Amino acid sequence: MARKHKGLSFYRKEKTITNERLSAFASYLFMVFLGALLAYFFVYTLGLKTTVIGTSMEPSLYNGQVIFLNRIVYNIIPPKRGDIVAFLPNGNSNAHLSVKRVVAVPGDSLEIRDGILFLNGEAENEMFDDMISDPGIASEVIKLKEKEYFVMGDNCNSSEDSRSANLGAVNIEHITGKAWFHMAGGDTGIGFVE
Repeated sequence: MARKHKGLSFYRKEKTITNERLSAFASYLFMVFLGALLAYFFVYTLGLKTTVIGTSMEPSLYNGQVIFLNRIVYNIIPPKRGDIVAFLPNGNSNAHLSVKRVVAVPGDSLEIRDGILFLNGEAENEMFDDMISDPGIASEVIKLKEKEYFVMGDNCNSSEDSRSANLGAVNIEHITGKAWFHMAGGDTGIGFVE
């Protein structure tokens, strides 16, 4: 008959923390850290969204359409012709972001004559579907200074833009970001802004 031990037992207890468990835990922590880092990056770059107000950007963007902005890109490269940008009109931080297309960049000369935009002396017939009915301040040649951008709505005859004397050329410091994605109308799809 086996003798029962009373009192203390000195059997070796199995380790509960093994190298495999430590490795799995470290891998889990790394994945959480990487996910948080990616989330921070996307919130910082795409974290700003705005709504298009009015019909000035039709047919590219529509009234009430939500767009997401890339706020980093213009810290790396300057806006170029054709970019759709969101900016604070006259730098007014209390104003809603305005969304327009860049038609001229620093150093460009522009003028609107006979309903056509002339950029550096060349007629830009393809830029707008309609003839431009109101040249505004661009009825005379405008030479853009450093950091100045001339913006217009795609629906140029229903747009208050750089042609207006109270807005004029937009300074790079007032540009919040480049329109990057938009919510597709009527559903939850997302598309690139062109």
